[in-house]
Amino acid sequence: MIELYYAEDDPNIAEIVKDYLKLKNFSVSIYATLAEMKQALKIHVPDLILLDWNMPDGHGDSLCKWIRSTWTELPIIFLTVRGDSRDIVSGFQNGADDYVVKPFELEVLYSRIAALLRRTRNTAQPYLSCGGITIDQNRRAVSCNLEEVCLSVSEYQLLLFLMQNKGRTVTRDKILEQVWDVNGNYVNNNTLTVTMKRLRDKLHQPACLKTVRSVGYRMEDTI
Repeated sequence: MIELYYAEDDPNIAEIVKDYLKLKNFSVSIYATLAEMKQALKIHVPDLILLDWNMPDGHGDSLCKWIRSTWTELPIIFLTVRGDSRDIVSGFQNGADDYVVKPFELEVLYSRIAALLRRTRNTAQPYLSCGGITIDQNRRAVSCNLEEVCLSVSEYQLLLFLMQNKGRTVTRDKILEQVWDVNGNYVNNNTLTVTMKRLRDKLHQPACLKTVRSVGYRMEDTI
């Protein structure tokens, strides 16, 4: 399922778009202010952003610029009544990938979204996130609450494997196999324990990284 965040202060439009995209296998989260979406992005990064221009607490182009400064490859589409050429140019200059002017046909919006996702998904999804922790796979960079964290190779590989299996419990044996054995580094359980401790310390003891006693570990979004 494709995750989409939509900043829209008109509840009628928001629900129409949400209901339609749900039929297309999208999970849509609606945010009535820029601040709400910004806070949500600090916790979890979706597959795509829909962004209105005129919001109660500011203009969408400012949030677009902020998003682009942090997530360079996160797809962003403006969905707005502001169809003046200067606004459209400004939207693109601030980092938007596409610009759809209201009123619009839902089928056209979906086609634009699908086209953008085809272009951006030629490579693997660049961002994995959970509980305020984000991995930029293209840069091999990790951030916690938007602050970059320096990890060792084994710490990064451990976090990446857990992120790739988010929501599933991964056994200690499976982690040892996929993080160390597959690279020809055969280590014991103590190495995993020590690496996990160091990882948790660097990530400020995240609540989303859970120990499943006598089994292994699981990462899951916390509310």
